[in-house]
Amino acid sequence: MSSALEADVKIRPRHLTKFTAENRAVRELKFTHKEQLPPFSRRNNVDRRRRRINTSKQLHDREITMAFTARATRQALRAAQKSSRQLGTRSYATAEPDLKTVFKDAIPAKRELLKQVKARADENIGQVSIGNTIGGMRGLKAMVWEGSVLDANEGIRFHGKTIKDCQKELPKGTTGTEMLPEAMFWLLLTGQVPSTAQIRAFSRELAEKSDLPKHILDLVKSFPRDMHPMTQLSVAVAALNTESKFAKAYADGISKADYWEPTFDDSIALLAKIPRIAALVFRPNEIDAVGAQKLDASMDWAYNFADLLGKGGKEHESFHDVLRLYLALHGDHEGGNVSAHATHLVGSALSDPFLSYSAGLLGLAGPLHGLAAQEVLRWILNMKAKIGDNFTDQDVKDYLWSTLKSGQVVPGYGHGVLRKPDPRFEALMDFASTRPEIMENPVFRLVKKNSEIAPGVLTEHGKVRIIC
Repeated sequence: MSSALEADVKIRPRHLTKFTAENRAVRELKFTHKEQLPPFSRRNNVDRRRRRINTSKQLHDREITMAFTARATRQALRAAQKSSRQLGTRSYATAEPDLKTVFKDAIPAKRELLKQVKARADENIGQVSIGNTIGGMRGLKAMVWEGSVLDANEGIRFHGKTIKDCQKELPKGTTGTEMLPEAMFWLLLTGQVPSTAQIRAFSRELAEKSDLPKHILDLVKSFPRDMHPMTQLSVAVAALNTESKFAKAYADGISKADYWEPTFDDSIALLAKIPRIAALVFRPNEIDAVGAQKLDASMDWAYNFADLLGKGGKEHESFHDVLRLYLALHGDHEGGNVSAHATHLVGSALSDPFLSYSAGLLGLAGPLHGLAAQEVLRWILNMKAKIGDNFTDQDVKDYLWSTLKSGQVVPGYGHGVLRKPDPRFEALMDFASTRPEIMENPVFRLVKKNSEIAPGVLTEHGKVRIIC
């Protein structure tokens, strides 16, 4: 692909936006004074020149005054911000563009890039084998994707950034030490690292848009108690389709060029509301209370999710941080997995984001995809019940062999792409290693011990192609 096609999209720099905002008032003032000059007349030509000189002098003086005032205002603002930090208060006002503005500014360049790619539509970029037609699209270059790239040996990169890069560069919450999921979302959508002020404002927006319509509460109340949580989540998300701006705009005949805006609005609304839906499913005896619970607009998305789960407050700060890390790490995984592909497939029929995401959740519910996490936990708990808390390495090895000899698989090992341990797992293990309360947990100790012993057993077993 040519360098023109590989070039990064250039977004208008933040300092240019700031410069424009600061000088708009001066430009408008000049325009106003030009309009207010008296009309030309030979009779008052001398007076007109005098008035013009006086007006110009007044304008010059006012511009100087405005410049000093603006400077003083910025100094005062910095002082106020310093004072507010000392007092422990938070300010969310920002002159920087919000996510929707940054996203909108990127659209023209992205459309031009797509046009260049389409101009080469007849070029071949790979081959399709008979095995592909039977076994699926793994390994085929068959989709356009920017947010992340998965390397077999290196793992995931988000717009070229490793997990450690993201942990270092992305904004963190007002409490805790981990990157925020909404900051990862911003990076995925724009390719840019947002400022702390931009993320504070975005977190507030998500909190303010989190309320659910009454029919969602009634729907979740009606679910059988033995219905799987993923089924409940998917059905409730689909039922949010009643709130879809895209569906309404499409019915009203919106132009294709403008599809992006109601789609964006629906996506942000879904992101804001889904933690509350998950909390309804998690706390079925407290649906009315969870539905009415007010979120703290000064806190981040993951904190408010934890609060909805009944885990707010400083005493649960470690849980808030692991939730931030976990959700940020799982923000994207190259786009070709079952849930992402299902979401895009349904969306390609112009189903709104609520319906499309609901379809993706149903894909995620399968044991070869998201449900694998549940399968791992069940297997670990069964192992714990069998070998107890005071286990030895041999106890773990024997249990692994008994699982394999019974014809079952060891869940959590083997990956369609990765050839080395998943860096997301390593990031979570690094987090746990700094928390004694996690390191001492018997379930965690068993998970850690399996990560050390299982690869050797699986290699010796010899029937597993990819161990990671």
